[in-house]
Amino acid sequence: MADWREDTVEKLRRLILGAEDGIVEEIKWRKPSNPDGVPTFSLDGLICTLETYKDKVKLTFAKGASLPDPQSLFNASLTAGTRRAIDIKESDSLDSDAFTALISAAVAANRS
Repeated sequence: MADWREDTVEKLRRLILGAEDGIVEEIKWRKPSNPDGVPTFSLDGLICTLETYKDKVKLTFAKGASLPDPQSLFNASLTAGTRRAIDIKESDSLDSDAFTALISAAVAANRS
């Protein structure tokens, strides 16, 4: 994965880990079809997962349906009961401030 997706994942990883002190990244769900596993980020509970696909990078927020999203970052899994996701494609840009606020809101939801 030495392309735009790698750069996007690294940027997202930095934003997530920098949003709140104490956020932990772990790799989970390794299997033969995905030997690298799925990066997960947590603080007082799961915040989000970060997956790479051929045409996008997907962030899935465990409690996304209950989070404020004034900048409408969520663009996937919009009808799911609890989770919400952000799909980022090569030509997309992401509002770093709004994304960091979303991470902080997810941590606050975990603490409530």
